[in-house]
Amino acid sequence: MVSPVIKLNSGYDMPQVGFGLWKVDNAVASDVVYNAIKVGYRLFDGACDYGNEVECGKGVARAIAEGIVKREELFIVSKLWNTFHEGHQVEPIVKKQLADWGLEYFDLYLIHFPVALKYVDPAVRYPPGWHYEGDKVIRSNASIQETWTAFESLVEKKLTKSIGISNFQSQLIYDLLRYAKIPPATLQIEHHPFLVQQELLNLCKAEGITVTAYSSFGPASFLEFDMQHAVKLTPLMEDSTIKSIAAKYNKDPSQVLLRWATQRGLAVIPKTTRVELMTANLKHTEFDLSEEDIAAITAFNRGIRFNQPSNYFPTELLWIFG
Repeated sequence: MVSPVIKLNSGYDMPQVGFGLWKVDNAVASDVVYNAIKVGYRLFDGACDYGNEVECGKGVARAIAEGIVKREELFIVSKLWNTFHEGHQVEPIVKKQLADWGLEYFDLYLIHFPVALKYVDPAVRYPPGWHYEGDKVIRSNASIQETWTAFESLVEKKLTKSIGISNFQSQLIYDLLRYAKIPPATLQIEHHPFLVQQELLNLCKAEGITVTAYSSFGPASFLEFDMQHAVKLTPLMEDSTIKSIAAKYNKDPSQVLLRWATQRGLAVIPKTTRVELMTANLKHTEFDLSEEDIAAITAFNRGIRFNQPSNYFPTELLWIFG
């Protein structure tokens, strides 16, 4: 069982259905990655901030050692955290992350958020999180241009094959394209029926930037943070419209939500620790929704965003999506 692929503007093929590693507990991360590879996943979406790259790398190494997969058959994604945006900090932290994974290169490396924070030495705290110390959020003066120039050097040095961005919005993408020698191959964004961001998708399509959707199931990923606007919403997989569409195709609601994204050309990175759900998520491209059903799901759009600093902790300094 394999995922369809999307051709990136960098020339490489990226699996359209990958496996997200956010909130995969360190205690099980190695087994989860290993099991996902056995199921058929080839793209794994990690990040410095997830704090589990060492463990995920062990799962990859085990699968390679057992001959289940070759390194060149995998597509490993990681991300630069906000505290390492200054140009001279980028390459050292990438090399640390590669060492954590046990890899020589990433297939795709992303700027995690378009915000630069004051450097925190990995020897002091890793991953650094949002705060410099205590509850202090201190910004850095590093520009996106400075960071992107360092990213382009990563490609030249073969530390990553492709580079991209995450959580950027239109204005900043237009600015980046003015000076980028290598355009971003992908944009990763929060994308679900409550947050469609159609104009941002239109921009990426026009500029040849592939979009990867995270949090495809909407508020489900954020209930553990006790976000009130997540708690008050009916879970998408329990919504009567989604359940009705799922019944029509004899599919799971989760498969319908993922297909709504991939049928519209996006990549997805769902995660689960349960092998049967891994399989169901990976197989979701085996059917097509009608245009009427796609429109019905898109009509859920309310512009509700969950993944932003002000939803996790009190802040007067980080209005990233303002």
